[in-house]
Order: sequence, then C-alpha cells, then structure tokens
Amino acid sequence: MKTEKSILAHDILKRYWGYPEFRPLQEEIILSVLDGRDTLALLPTGGGKSVCFQVPALALGGVCIVVTPLVSLMKDQVAHLKANGIKAAAIYSGLSREEILSVMSNALYDPDFRFLYVSPERLRTETFLLNLPKIPVRMIAVDEAHCISQWGYDFRPPYLQIAEIRPLFPEVPVLALTATATPEVVRDIQQKLRFKEENVFQKSFKRDNLTYFVVKESDKNGRMLRIMQRYPGTGVVYVRNRRKTQEVAEFLQQNGISADYYHAGLEARARDRKQDAWMTGKTRVIVATNAFGMGIDKPDVRFVVHLDIPDTLEAYFQEAGRGGRDLKPSVAILLYDEYDLRQLRRNFTLSFPTLEKVREVYEYLCQYYKIPMGDGKNRTYPFSLSQHARELKMDAAQYYNALKFLEKTGSLVVSEHLRERSKIHFKMDGEELMRYYPLHPQLEEFVKLLLRSYAGVFTQFVNIQEEVLAQRAGLTVAQVEENLKALRADKVLSYEPQSEIPLIMFLENRVEAKHLFFDPKDYDDRKQRAQERLEAVIRYVTTDHICRSRQLLSYFGETKSTPCGSCDVCLARKKRMRQEQEDEIRKAITDLYQQDVTLREILDRLAGRYAEDDLLETMRQMVEDGALLH
Repeated sequence: MKTEKSILAHDILKRYWGYPEFRPLQEEIILSVLDGRDTLALLPTGGGKSVCFQVPALALGGVCIVVTPLVSLMKDQVAHLKANGIKAAAIYSGLSREEILSVMSNALYDPDFRFLYVSPERLRTETFLLNLPKIPVRMIAVDEAHCISQWGYDFRPPYLQIAEIRPLFPEVPVLALTATATPEVVRDIQQKLRFKEENVFQKSFKRDNLTYFVVKESDKNGRMLRIMQRYPGTGVVYVRNRRKTQEVAEFLQQNGISADYYHAGLEARARDRKQDAWMTGKTRVIVATNAFGMGIDKPDVRFVVHLDIPDTLEAYFQEAGRGGRDLKPSVAILLYDEYDLRQLRRNFTLSFPTLEKVREVYEYLCQYYKIPMGDGKNRTYPFSLSQHARELKMDAAQYYNALKFLEKTGSLVVSEHLRERSKIHFKMDGEELMRYYPLHPQLEEFVKLLLRSYAGVFTQFVNIQEEVLAQRAGLTVAQVEENLKALRADKVLSYEPQSEIPLIMFLENRVEAKHLFFDPKDYDDRKQRAQERLEAVIRYVTTDHICRSRQLLSYFGETKSTPCGSCDVCLARKKRMRQEQEDEIRKAITDLYQQDVTLREILDRLAGRYAEDDLLETMRQMVEDGALLH
C-alpha cells in the first residue's frame, strides 16, 4: 500500500514529467529525502539523477539549492524546469552583479521560486553568503558529489564549502548524487558532507544491454569502419584532441558515413547545430572530445567507440555508458595499440608539473590580470589558455595541468567554455516608461515590442534573440543592438550582449608566489592516487582473461558479479572451450574409428557423452578433412 508521501511523489512525477512510474531506486531515494534523511545516490549515467532531487524538492516546497560544477548542464536543467512551469535560476561565474542580485531577489521574495542552481565556487562569495540565510531552503542537492572527495578523480576544493552552509539549515536534508564512485569515495562523500548517518542507495553499475570490447588494433580507422558496418544506428566516437575530431569525421565522410565533429573550441551556434543534427538522426556519427555528452540523453546510441584510451576508468565508464540508454543491445568498443599505452604514461607525467612551474603560472596570471597583492578574491576575468601558454613559452598540456593543480589547492577555478545568450532586465517600471516615451518617441514602439515579446522582464533577466527582434520590428540586427544600447545608456533596462568566453575566477586574495602553500605530502598523495587510476586503466585494457564487465564492476566495488558472456574476453573463452571440446570429440571418434567401428556405431556409443549435434558436426568436418570415410 502506497504511503501519502509516495502518492505525492507519483503525482508530481506524472504532473511535471508525464511518467506513470519511477525507474528502479528513484522512489526509494526520494522517500528517503522526504523522511528528512541525508542520502547518497549512486546511479549510473542515464539513471535519472535529476528526477531524484527535483521531485522531493517540489514535494517539500520552499527552495532547493542545487550545487553542480557543470554550468552548461545547470542552464539546460533550468530551461527544462521553466518550460514545465517551475521557477528556477542559476548563479555561476560570469554573471554580472546585477544579474546575481536579480536571481537572489527572486529566491528570497518569490513564494513560487523552487530551484537555485549554483556552481560550487559561488558558495564562497560574500553576496551569496549574505543572502543565503534569508532564503527558505528546504533541501540541498549536490550533483557530481565525487568532486568533494580528494580521493576522487575530479576533486574540486570549493565543494568542501557545502558542509560550511549546513549549520544554517540544520534540519534540511542533503541529497548527494554521482554516477561514479569507488567504495573509498562513497565513504568520503558522506563524511565531507557531514551526513548524520550512513545512507547509501546504489544501483548496480552493471549494464546488461551494453557489451564492452577492447581490441588491440594497428588499423584503427579500418576497424572503426567495420564496426559501423556491423552495427547499424547512431554512434559516438571519442578521441583525445580537437584536431583529431575533424580528421576522423572527414575520414568517415569519405567512406560514406554521415558524420560530424564536436569539441569545446567550436563557436556556440556550430556546436548547437551539430548536436541537434546528431540528436535528430540527421547525422549518424558524432566524433568528439570528452566535452561532448554531459547532459545529452539520446536513448538510441548503438555504439560508442574510443580511438584513444581515457585517463581514468571513471571517465571511460561515463562515456561508454552513453550507449544503449533505451535498454536495447549496444556496444562500447575501445581500440588501442602500444603507442597509446606509451602516450597514456607520457600524459600522466605532464599532468604533474613541478611545484616551481605551478608557482610560475600563478605569478604570471596575477601579473597578467594586474591583481594587487592581498586582493582579487572572487574576481572573474576572461581567459585564453592558448594565448597564456604561448606567452609563458610553456607546453599547453603542462600549462593546463598547472591550472588544474591550482584549482585543486582552492586558489582559482577555470570555467568551461560557455555560451551566454543576450539578455535584458527592465529597470524602469510602467509609470517611468510612460514619462520616458514622449522624450524618446523613436524608441517607444521598440520598447513596447520588447514588453510584448518577453514576459517577466521587470523581475528578472530574460534571454532575447536580436535576430528575432529584428524580424518582428522590420529592422536590421545592428539597428536592434543600437536601440538596446541606447536604452541601456538611458537606464531604461540592463542589456547583456551575447558572449562566449571561458572565465577564470580567483577564489582567494593574491599572495606572493613563494608563499603559495603546497603541502608536498598532499602533492605526493595526489600523484600516487592518479598513478593508481592510471594503472587501473592499463590493467583494464591489457587484461584479457577477466570479463570486461566484471573488471569495471570490481573497480567500483561490486566484487561478486558474474561474467557477462558477451564481451571480447567471454567470447574468446567460449571459443576456446568449444575448441577444447571439439578436440576431445575428435579424439574419441578417431579412437573408435581405428577399431573398425562404423560411423553409426560411433554415434551410438558416444551419444551419452556428447550432444548429438556436436557429434554430427564434428563427424561432418572430419569427413570433409579426409580423416573419416563415408
């Protein structure tokens, strides 16, 4: 019999998402949160994590704080929630102070506001911390929760701040979610988030419909083509660098495969166009770096091919797991050669620059952005990795990894490559506009067009499209932009033009580089953990006697799984067993045949020991080989 809370959860699921039932474990996780318990949910990629916090948040009322490092994902989820009539907003690096205050105002004063998404570094800012205690928070959701653990593969120090805000809301439950965590990381997440008691819901990482293959192959392109000929349907090919995405896509096109390439360096409209073409089936194969996939839920991906070895099994499991979300048979195939293994070890060496190099990068950044000593905390600047690497005369990979180390010390954070659409927010109210029109008659119709086109512009920033406005107003895009800038100058509205730049945010005030604190033991520990993750990947790739699925499950703590029966290792074992049995049957037939026993008599004598079909097939082959006479 369903409880009152269960009925409420199902009603919300049906009303907002249109689903009659929850997926496995979702309801148990939701009811745990509704009972006020801190909860850790381990659900594999595509397991429906967002429903696990959105449903209980709506049931609890008030505001749910959602912490996630994936800005593109939070923007996508905010858009989906708004499309379902649920009020939500996001705060992340790159927003103006005015935009942040507008979002905070809605969270504070709008009784229907439900979801406030924040990137972890925003938890440390004065504006956020000043307003947070006044917000009616009823739940805290922590996505990508493995980022809070220094033992995890993607540790981010700002995540540690989450525990610091818990005393403000002592009765509010925390729901932590992740798709990949080892047993050690599972324990660490609960400790770092100050769970009142251990409480873990873990769906098995086993994917019965997804078959893993690892193939040592010198002709990767040829093998990739054969894979696509064998497995019809949509697919993803993952490669390590941007240049290679285009090269592989062009190779596929030349061989009659509908393919395109994708990486974070592409202009936003190009990325959207390519992604949409693949999502709708116009493009069969997308060749991409690991920038592709987060938040993309295409159910009918039949194959995922890796032409380069990922750095961690966590990354591989997530990327491979984008196949077969519709629960139909799919394959994940990793192609490698000896060069790939050498390259993997070289990349590991580059990923741990000397502490002197890290200090050099820190000093360069502070000077480049003209940050005074003792200043800079929470300041954000546009960022260009390639330009900085050139000016430092440093290998781009080495520079990138020095930045990643500075991130892990909590000194700064570099945002993902973001696209910000143009947006407006009216400062003048209706009465003020009536006084403005007679003084600026040339802008009156344009202002009224804005008000007709976009709802909510008086209470929050609203995304706009200059091209659409130009069509409606019979103007050029340039004229629309001029009008918007004029209205901004007259303080009628705030106007933020479209931009697309990575950003760097300093989390602490500048100190002298020589005083930048690095714990040598911490550095060595991180390196040791990374070395262990590297060796785990290499073992997975080179071990050909343990089922692929069992290897992956064992890495994530599931040590009692059974062989999948369909991966390259299991198929090879079956083939060996068949060969061994065939050799045994051949010997038994030969022994009897040499005793002048007829074929019919041989069949009768061996019928109790071997299957009749196996006996007949072996006899047929022996006759064809000349080992037996008719």
